[in-house]
Amino acid sequence: MKIATASHRYIVVDILSKSFDDNQSITYIVKQDHLRKERIKELMSYSFDVCLAKGQIFISDDEQACGLILHPEGKIGWLKTIRLDFNLAINSIGITRVGKVLKRERQIKIHQPKCSFYYLWFIGVHPDSQGKGIGSKFIEDIFHEYDIEKKPFYLETSVIRNLAWYEKYGFKVFNQLNIGYKLYQMLRD
Repeated sequence: MKIATASHRYIVVDILSKSFDDNQSITYIVKQDHLRKERIKELMSYSFDVCLAKGQIFISDDEQACGLILHPEGKIGWLKTIRLDFNLAINSIGITRVGKVLKRERQIKIHQPKCSFYYLWFIGVHPDSQGKGIGSKFIEDIFHEYDIEKKPFYLETSVIRNLAWYEKYGFKVFNQLNIGYKLYQMLRD
């Protein structure tokens, strides 16, 4: 596993776009039209850029898995934030849907841990490489990277089959939101 840089942007966006293509949370956020796949790529590009600025991005040595770890206390300049958010609204969400997505984000933030934590924003394995243990090794490597700091990890998932997988790595569901679909908030101490 290595720390991704701006040069890994295309690979990371590709892995995440393909891994989250049918994910309910992504479907909720991204405008569903003939540009849907491009809109998902825009969302993943946005996530990459935000995480590059205020977190860490990891990529497996074979470049088949990646993870975006957001450091919520991190800061981005206000001008860059405006540019990123504007591009996300126009190119991914759709202007008429921004209010709906912001409401979802507020509901999520209300229940996020009040302590300092690492946000496992996205973790994905290229669909051609799923089911081969790559994701398991990759998440273990991520936790090993952060072992020294002893801060909890937080994530959300809308994929029920992933609950048991995350629980295997110490995550526990502490809240469930119903926002048109079920979204599970999980914490690993």
